Formats: sequence, structure tokens, C-alpha cells
Amino acid sequence: MIFFQVIMPVLLIFLAGYILQRVYKLDIKPISTLAIYVLSTALVFRTFYKTPLDMQLFYIVVISMLLTLGLIGITYLTARCFKYDKQQESAMMLSTAFMNSGNYGTPIILFAYGEAGFDYAVQIMVFHGIIMGVFGVYFASRGKGGAKDAVKTVLKQPSNHAFILAILFQEVGLVIPDSYYQAIDLVAQAGIPVVMLILGMQLASVSAKELEWKELSVASVIRLIASPVLAYLICLLFPIDPLLQNVLIILAAMPSAATTAMYAIQFNARPQFVSSSVLVTTVMSVGTLTFLLHILQ
Repeated sequence: MIFFQVIMPVLLIFLAGYILQRVYKLDIKPISTLAIYVLSTALVFRTFYKTPLDMQLFYIVVISMLLTLGLIGITYLTARCFKYDKQQESAMMLSTAFMNSGNYGTPIILFAYGEAGFDYAVQIMVFHGIIMGVFGVYFASRGKGGAKDAVKTVLKQPSNHAFILAILFQEVGLVIPDSYYQAIDLVAQAGIPVVMLILGMQLASVSAKELEWKELSVASVIRLIASPVLAYLICLLFPIDPLLQNVLIILAAMPSAATTAMYAIQFNARPQFVSSSVLVTTVMSVGTLTFLLHILQ
């Protein structure tokens, strides 16, 4: 069965983080800071230092940007319809516009499609991480200090600089000595498992009594249903590999990104709601992803 072969192994890693937090009640913020500023930065640099700059990567970039802008537009219209204030709108953006393509989506793709799909998933995950490093940080921090401070915060994100640096290394043909590359690779390998554990720890910190069901229902519909449908429609516009199309659609159907919950914690952008959205959409995605994987396979 798809559930036991693909989804269950990933859930067990989340469970490890959940149990760890329930037993030891650790402070998540410094761990999330480590993941954002060190592990993710190394992962971004390593991936784009090695990834060929071909048309498939170009399509990934364009489709990912169109999907993100489409989801931001849908969420903005929804916020206006329900008359959300600026803080509510920002929290909703964090919950709907950014999918958990890293610590949930990538291992799901690995179990479902093997190494070929995983290679695509890593490229998409890293670019989604860059998008979150720009738009996610902007929405998380704008309620705290306004748009000007939010832009400044975006420019300070090391992962964005790592992306540019890696592309420059490729373009000018600079080769990193093996020992130094191995050091970067070692740190990068810790990125995905640590963030997976952080997600489990965050889920352990969410109280079911404090869930805002009306807003969470809206966020869940956009994240789990509207997003993969929109991804499918966008993919039809481009001559891409069928495997890449399936990977893009499945990653678009992932629950709310754990990274945005870390941003919400970092910038105090209604972290309880954003974390609750991660919890609810993660639980619901067990059913929606099983159904979607069955259709695509």
C-alpha cells in the first residue's frame, strides 16, 4: 500500500521529534535558528553548486514562481473576503503560499519515485526554500516592523546569498577543493533530517484547545486542494518531463511548510496559528497525499 511504503516512514521521523519534545520540552527557537542560518544555507549552496543550469531547472524556477504568486493572490483575495487584518493576512500567507517540500515532500518523493524523482525534488525544495527566504520572511516580519524592515530582513538571509554565490561559482568555473566541499556537504546533509525533527517538536507544542478552526479550514483548503490543482494547470503550459510534472504536483499538495512556522517563531508572527496550520494540514495530508499518489501512479 502507498501509505505504508511512502508516507509511514516519513511520519515515523516526525514522531521521533514529537516524542523528544514531549519528554524533554526543549527550546525550539535556537534549533530553528541553527536550521535556517546554517544547515539550510549549506544545503542551498551545495545543491546549486552541483545542479546543471539547464531548461528543466528553468522550468522549475518559472513554475515555482507562478505557483507561489498564484497562491499569494488567492490568499490575498480570501483575506479581503473575510476582512482579515494585516497580521491575520500575514499568518494566512505563511500557512498557504509555502508548501512543506523539504522535510516532508522530499522524502515522500524518494519513497514514491526513487532517485530520479528525488533529484528533481531536491532542486525544487531548494528553490522553494529561496522563495520562502524572500516572500516568507517578508510576510513573517512585515507585521513586526513594516515593509521596509521586512525587506532589510530578507536581504540579511544567508541562504539567498548562498544561492547567488553558488551560481557565480558555476558560471566562472571556480572549483572548491574536495576537503572544503566535504565540509559543506556534511553540514548540508544534516539539513533535511534536523528540520523534519523540528516539525515533530513543533507539533508537540501545539494545543488542540487553541485551534482557530474557521481560519484553519480556509488555510487547509487552499494548501491541500487549490495548490495542487493550480500546479497541474501551470504545468500544462510547459513541455516538461512527465516525472517532473508529477513531482511538482505532489510537492504542491504538501502541508504548510515547517520553515514558515520557524519564521513565525523567529519574528513572532502569530506562531500559534502558523504552527497549528502545520499540524492540521500535516494530519489531513495523510489522506489527501495517499489519494493523489494513487491517482498519479
